[in-house]
Amino acid sequence: MKIIFFGPPGSGKGTQAKILCQKLNIAHLSTGDILREKLNDNDELSLQLKKIMSSGNLVSDNILNQIISSKLISDSSMKGFVLDGYPRTLTQSEFLLSFSKTKKISFDFIFGFEINFNIVKERIVLRSEKEQRSDDSIDVIETRLSKYLDETLPVSDFFADKFSQNYFKIDASKKVSEIENNIMKIIENGKN
Repeated sequence: MKIIFFGPPGSGKGTQAKILCQKLNIAHLSTGDILREKLNDNDELSLQLKKIMSSGNLVSDNILNQIISSKLISDSSMKGFVLDGYPRTLTQSEFLLSFSKTKKISFDFIFGFEINFNIVKERIVLRSEKEQRSDDSIDVIETRLSKYLDETLPVSDFFADKFSQNYFKIDASKKVSEIENNIMKIIENGKN
């Protein structure tokens, strides 16, 4: 089963991806985790990545596309995966669709997590207090939400149009267990 999750930071995508991957025994392809893992490799790409990330710059679409595409065809993804945090730009989307067509990868479900940004801010502030994360300040949250609106929401809308039969909106303001049940019902109904 091959699944894509879209949604703003703090919408619970990562939490739901972990739960779903555990239930379905499929890979969780989180962009952040993949990049951190790649830094441990000792190849040309990891050296480029270290240089970019240590300077505080964003990883280019080209580098991210290379890293993600290798994960999509790796042994760990053969049974399926949840893509969490990719694609985030229209350029990445075009690459993903072209790559998936070439490799005959089809996406079974695409979920768009929808939530009021005030709830997101409350959640992230609580998470910040619990986990003491420096990337969870109000200024950073507002920047990330703005970036989501400008870059990633149009990607989610693009997938909603292109894959209308298997794109599902999720009310991410609900409790974790309710969201989990909603996703599982959609998957169980869609497998028929």
